[in-house]
Amino acid sequence: MAFGRLEKPEGSRPMSDINMTPLIDVMLVLLVIFMITAPLMTASLRLDLPKSEAATPSDAPSSIAVAITPDGQLHLGDEALSPEAFQKRITELGRANAQLEVQLRADRAVPYGQVAELIGWVQAAGLNRIAFVAQAAASAP
Repeated sequence: MAFGRLEKPEGSRPMSDINMTPLIDVMLVLLVIFMITAPLMTASLRLDLPKSEAATPSDAPSSIAVAITPDGQLHLGDEALSPEAFQKRITELGRANAQLEVQLRADRAVPYGQVAELIGWVQAAGLNRIAFVAQAAASAP
């Protein structure tokens, strides 16, 4: 208790807490940038698909083997077919069983365009389950 003196009111103290709002905003912006750019970076990968360490046979209950040779010959199972006959047979198989898995075997020398065209025929037939069959890589000694 001071006689005759006025007590000085306490002034504002400096804030000692960290303001988290700008940090959170920066982190959210960085997250959005990485979410957008990450899928774009995977498109530039160069892959050698014919050999794989994890190449194992599929346990699909119903499947059909489709193969394309380096000279462009199409095989459905063990039967060699012309492109027109192949499209007709694969359409019949697609109508009979839409859950049929297609196991695609393509030689390394087959151009990507022919493989993409073959996949288009299979999908047009209503078969969407396509497995790419690879040969197991030789293990290191």
